[in-house]
Amino acid sequence: MSLHRDAVAVLSAWTAPTSEEEALRAEFLHHLRSHEDAMLRQCVPGHLTATTAVLSHDGSRVLLTLHPKAKMWLPMGGHCEISDMSLAEVALREAWEESGISGLELLPGPLAVDKHAVWCHPPQSWHLDVEYAAVAPPGAEAVISDESLDLRWFPVDDIPEPSDGATRRLASRGRTALIAGSHAYG
Repeated sequence: MSLHRDAVAVLSAWTAPTSEEEALRAEFLHHLRSHEDAMLRQCVPGHLTATTAVLSHDGSRVLLTLHPKAKMWLPMGGHCEISDMSLAEVALREAWEESGISGLELLPGPLAVDKHAVWCHPPQSWHLDVEYAAVAPPGAEAVISDESLDLRWFPVDDIPEPSDGATRRLASRGRTALIAGSHAYG
């Protein structure tokens, strides 16, 4: 199955939890139908991306990166690669690359969708972001990558500024999914 077909299947099967996200889900599906390259960075006016909130094993903390372009605390995430076979694979790969944590467990998802302006194609293009959460093993130590100005754990209920509502929503939904699914590491 191609990444494009996987994205169509994932978004077609996903039940959006809010009317705003339902509208975005429909927009993402329309974008996929309209652009064969919708999954790749070169697609203008935008492209699908995957973001992952990396949670501590007990769900109390979320690992955030200080993004060098946005200058905000954000979850791990980024662009799809030609070799990726699924959105879940993109989400897990980006989380591992940006956190340096081995053994991440991706929770069932997606948990949210978000659309935001980015700098891929000046003056502006869009990330059509499909969002997941992953759980780090107990004692996991993050390793800052060259894609980040800083990398820190924060309480899910106390994410610092500057950040955004999408980050807070994803961290909260990730914690809820972790607790509901009893995926916590022992």
